[in-house]
Amino acid sequence: MRAQGNLTTLKIFAFLGLTFLFGCSEKKTSEAQKYSIYTMADDYKEYINQVDNLSSGDLDPVKDGARTFPKQIWYDLIVKDGFYYRLERKTNYFLKYTVENNRYTAVDSVALPEMSYFDNYNWVQTDTVFLASFDRKTFKLEYARINVKTMKAETGNLPIALPKPPFNSMSIGFSLRRNNKLFLGYSYHEITSRHFKTVDTVYVDVLSYPDLKVLRTIKDSRSAYPGGANTAQPNTFTDEKGDFYFLACPGIALGNNPDKPTSLYRIKKNEDKLDSTFYWNISETIKNDAYGLWDIGDGKVILRSERRDLFTGVEDHYKVAHIEFYVLNLKEKTSKKLDLPLDKGTSRQCVLVENGLVYLSINSESGNYIWIYNPKDETLKKGLKIKDDIDYILRIEKLYENLQ
Repeated sequence: MRAQGNLTTLKIFAFLGLTFLFGCSEKKTSEAQKYSIYTMADDYKEYINQVDNLSSGDLDPVKDGARTFPKQIWYDLIVKDGFYYRLERKTNYFLKYTVENNRYTAVDSVALPEMSYFDNYNWVQTDTVFLASFDRKTFKLEYARINVKTMKAETGNLPIALPKPPFNSMSIGFSLRRNNKLFLGYSYHEITSRHFKTVDTVYVDVLSYPDLKVLRTIKDSRSAYPGGANTAQPNTFTDEKGDFYFLACPGIALGNNPDKPTSLYRIKKNEDKLDSTFYWNISETIKNDAYGLWDIGDGKVILRSERRDLFTGVEDHYKVAHIEFYVLNLKEKTSKKLDLPLDKGTSRQCVLVENGLVYLSINSESGNYIWIYNPKDETLKKGLKIKDDIDYILRIEKLYENLQ
């Protein structure tokens, strides 16, 4: 276990000072905004807009947004209590940003010397984020616990079994802290210059917390690739009862194990095993694979599903509009497709739930909109319109969880 203090240096902030060059206007907001919208334009430049309303109006991110730095972050940008966090891969610094005077501005950082990427993040305490990733160069499964108030970090290696041939890599699909236990869902991968495939089993380790010692390993062969990478898109949630659900994603865009179905599992509150009374073969129900899971309350969830008949391969998976949205009823194990335009982008944080309404960002051939779904009367309507020169609405999120 390695403890890292606040190692912010003049060198890293000289580098980060370049972020000040990318503000698009000097507009200053006197009051906290409610939502963050993170977009990529058709020239691959990325922008953050902070807005108060998702239900109506027009938004031009290129004109009115704060340009992010470096040129492409893509999607792994964590939002928490008005701040943004990300890992700078070239310098191994975990960075804290704010949007001030409509400028994306670095305010603090901490060095994570042996981590240049992470698959999964989880807020294990209010001010502490847990990161995990496998480094193929060092062949180590690494973690970091970072207090984002003090920007001090503790790093080390997780004691989970490492890949064995033919598998040469692995990923953490989810992490869940429950009191003195940490649940980690993970996968092994076989990666070559021409080939990617995931092991045909779901793995979940239960570790003691905070000392991170393996207590038991759970295996299930009905599916593969539990969780995916939540930096891109969530595939897990904990419901109002405290039960934890996770999606296993063996489809072409994630696990690439076509012999296994997309499946939904449950770990009940106060238990450390898979719930033997609940398993849902999602692929059998919707006749496709799915990636993306959001709890909308009352035993229902939003599922984001691909249409295999509309793309030719993983090369154009991100480019072709082929994504549908379903509402799943967990109690009855039924599904209903929402009457929305086909969406594009394999992995996006594109669903936000607030005050009984569901906001969905859609990148479609007919325009970019935030759509509003009311689960009570099952109605859909268009909300905020986002200018057409935006290729992807990468993330829509609440800036402050409890802001009214």
